[in-house]
Amino acid sequence: MANYVKATNFATKDSLASGNPSKLVKGTEIDVEFNAIASAITSKADADSPTLTGTPLAPTASSVTNNTQIATTAFVQAIAAATKAALYPIGSIYVNATNSTNPGTLLGFGTWVAFGAGRVPVGFDSSDPLFDAAEETGGSKDAIVVSHNHTATSSSTVTDPGHTHTANIINEILAGGGFSTVKPVAPGSGTIGMTTSTTGITVATTTTVASTGSSGTNANLQPYITVYMWKRTA
Repeated sequence: MANYVKATNFATKDSLASGNPSKLVKGTEIDVEFNAIASAITSKADADSPTLTGTPLAPTASSVTNNTQIATTAFVQAIAAATKAALYPIGSIYVNATNSTNPGTLLGFGTWVAFGAGRVPVGFDSSDPLFDAAEETGGSKDAIVVSHNHTATSSSTVTDPGHTHTANIINEILAGGGFSTVKPVAPGSGTIGMTTSTTGITVATTTTVASTGSSGTNANLQPYITVYMWKRTA
């Protein structure tokens, strides 16, 4: 004979008075059994579009998981940290136009140090010895005067066509022979005339060296804008 389960009229049993043996189902009154079942049902989420309350928990998948598994907050945080670390690997430069806060605080990861104070970046160039290594520095914000010559020109001149000077002297014969020192005397008898002359010369009375331009201080600065720069070191 085949086994079968006798149908139970739960509504009829539920209407019986408590303590009636006919109200028992597997040794438990229908009220207690029903309430336990109802409580168990209401504590379960629907399989289709459930609305969860409280703090439901779920296993956390690895950051490389790519399926329809539920993502926990721990999974999301791990993905966010991995994404930021990939965007700013060690050696990266972080730039902010107005906020001077260390990126370790702003981004929540890494060790950062202030970078490039008072300097602008320039691209790496292996063919130029000035730019063929990372973090090379050079240049000056003050202009350097290149070696050059200035030519002086006269703005006016005075020309001397030449002239002469005449002096009269006499040699005095001393007693016992010999001559005394030559002395200048007034023109007249017994004098010897001596004349000197000059050739014409041109004398510059005013000489000007032209000057132009402006101060070289800070003259090498390109148009710039100041920002906060940080370098990730760890």
